[in-house]
Amino acid sequence: MDDLRFPIGEFEHGFDHSVEARNGRISVIEELSANLAAAVSGLDDVQLDTPYREGGWTVRQTVHHIADSHANAYSRFKLALTEDSPTIKPYHEDLWAELADSKLPVDVSLKIIEGLHGRWAALLRSMTDTDFQREFVHPETGVWKLEAALALYAWHSQHHNAHITALRERMGW
Repeated sequence: MDDLRFPIGEFEHGFDHSVEARNGRISVIEELSANLAAAVSGLDDVQLDTPYREGGWTVRQTVHHIADSHANAYSRFKLALTEDSPTIKPYHEDLWAELADSKLPVDVSLKIIEGLHGRWAALLRSMTDTDFQREFVHPETGVWKLEAALALYAWHSQHHNAHITALRERMGW
C-alpha cells in the first residue's frame, strides 16, 4: 500500500449505477457497525490513540469521525427526500475531530453508528429509483444525487474501516 491515506483507493465518481451495485452499497452501510466494532475489538487506549498514519487521525478520532460524518449524511438524505434540492451545511471535520468528545471511549460512537446505520439502511431500502435521483446542493462540491451520495458514503465506510484494519495489520495487533 503506497498511500496510507487511501487504503482502498480514492472515491471514484464513475461508479456502477446498477441496482445490484446499489444494493451492495446499502449492505456496506448496513454492515458498517459490525465491521467497525470488529476492527476496534480488543484495542487498548494506547492503540486507540495511535494515528493510522503519520499526521493522521487516531483510531479513536476516526471512529468518532465516522459517527459525525454519517449523522450528517443521514440528515442530508432526509433533507433531499423531503425538500427540493436543499442546500446543506458543510462542517469542518478536521476541527470536529479535535473537540473534547473525540476523546471519549469509542463505544459511545459505536452505539451511535449501530442505531444510525440501522435506520439509514432501512431508509435506503425503502427508496425508489426516483428517490435515488433526488439531490442536495453542497456549497463547496456542488449538486449530489442521492445515488452518488450513497456511493460516496459506502466508500467512506470501507475507507475508514480499512484505515483501522490496515494499521492493525502493520502493527501486528
